Amino acid sequence: MHKVFLKKDKEESLRRFHPWIFSGAISHTDDEIEEGEVVEVYNSQNEFIAEGHYQIGSITVRVLSFEQVPIDFDFWKQKIEAAYLMRQHIGITSNPQTNTFRLVHGEGDNLSGLVIDIYNKTAVMQAHSAGMHLERMTIAKALSNVMGDKIENIYYKSESTLPLKADFEPENGFIKGSSIENIACENGLKFHIDWLKGQKTGFFVDQRENRTLLEYYSKGRTVLNMFCYTGGFSIYALRGGANLVHSVDSSAKAIELTNENVELNFPNETRHQAFAEDGFKFLDGINNNTYDLIILDPPAFVKHKAALHNGLKGYRRLNSIALKKIKPGGIIFTFSCSQVVSKDDFRTAVFSAAAISKRKVRILHQLTQPADHPVNIYHPEGEYLKGLVLYVE
Repeated sequence: MHKVFLKKDKEESLRRFHPWIFSGAISHTDDEIEEGEVVEVYNSQNEFIAEGHYQIGSITVRVLSFEQVPIDFDFWKQKIEAAYLMRQHIGITSNPQTNTFRLVHGEGDNLSGLVIDIYNKTAVMQAHSAGMHLERMTIAKALSNVMGDKIENIYYKSESTLPLKADFEPENGFIKGSSIENIACENGLKFHIDWLKGQKTGFFVDQRENRTLLEYYSKGRTVLNMFCYTGGFSIYALRGGANLVHSVDSSAKAIELTNENVELNFPNETRHQAFAEDGFKFLDGINNNTYDLIILDPPAFVKHKAALHNGLKGYRRLNSIALKKIKPGGIIFTFSCSQVVSKDDFRTAVFSAAAISKRKVRILHQLTQPADHPVNIYHPEGEYLKGLVLYVE
């Protein structure tokens, strides 16, 4: 196993169990290292610190263990067992109304670079690092061992998630099984999951609890679901008793899936209409006071630190338009899924939007990701989903 040596006094964050080692902390390596290899990390006094996957880029090592252990089948099995046990303890695996959840959440489950979502009998596995890509077959074997007959299919979906500098040509496809059955249940509602061509693993599992809260506020309201993707919030709003629900997304495929999901749950529903249109253009074009409940759940505006300034301008603009347009007494659910954007950054952007709109605004709820997307206490960056529920006078 190759070795990576840190510069003097650069092990401080690792002593606090942070799972990333940045390129600037590295002094040298003992030899040329292939991307995705497992390496041991030593401080400047030649003391073992951690082991993990090596990769080219700002994050040079993603830590797998702070102990010297073999990274083999038993390692992956133990990690997946621990992740599954936690989901059992929080009750997400035994809910008869829900058969979709996140089983592995990267750093939150001490598996930096790996995501596994469960959709009924299908597990969708996604690698965000070269190392996890190379280990995919062993991980899939361990996953099958842990889950048994609870899953029948494993779909690997990493064409768009591996680092750009990684010299791989991954292909999405089934590692196990080949089922085309793609309907999963969430809180008694049914959804078509597009793991073949959809975003992320096919569905935004992380908004489950926030969708439930939206359902509570939907009764009797006129709802606008911006950046609707496959219509998750729209479906909950309809069940919650909304008078009218409009779903908007720039993707015609997303709108097609939204309409299919509405039909799946509410056949011949007349309260819903979907529009394939740019979100900002649609918002700019609506009349004031048309809607009294608006959901703003855009794709990540900020994917790296260099884009933070412009991304925050985007959040500010989006929220200021919605705040100006919404009816008095209206409610806005607004989110950022950008990991680079802190809670304070996002709240400041929304505060600025409120000031621009000159409306009286109160925060009713502060939202985050659900418990099956845990945040490693040593890795606060894992708290990527930020949300606010606003009351607008």
